[in-house]
Amino acid sequence: MSPMRVTRLDQAPPYQPPSHHGVGAVRLQGHEAGPTARFWTGLSYYLPGGAADAAPTVEETVYVVLDGEVVVIADDHEETLRPYDSVHLTKGQARSVENRSKRTATLLVTIALPPGED
Repeated sequence: MSPMRVTRLDQAPPYQPPSHHGVGAVRLQGHEAGPTARFWTGLSYYLPGGAADAAPTVEETVYVVLDGEVVVIADDHEETLRPYDSVHLTKGQARSVENRSKRTATLLVTIALPPGED
């Protein structure tokens, strides 16, 4: 059995998600934070006015709002998510995310890895 791997928030590697503006992100598990078998997890901080442009999800994706609120738009439908609300998006589903509020929003992001990638 592999040893437990801990990533401390102050040591989580930052990354820049493509087509995101006004968003800071750190990787908690997976990729540069250490190997995972089927998913990776990160934290995204959406500043007021921050957004992820409309684009298809690369793999199955789950967002959980930890603080603040964001609007997720998919399939010509929008939902405002607040703390502890979550959304599941299927692979290839076109979506955008916007922080229309005056507060920073924090999202826990989990995305499946493509088969064979770790």
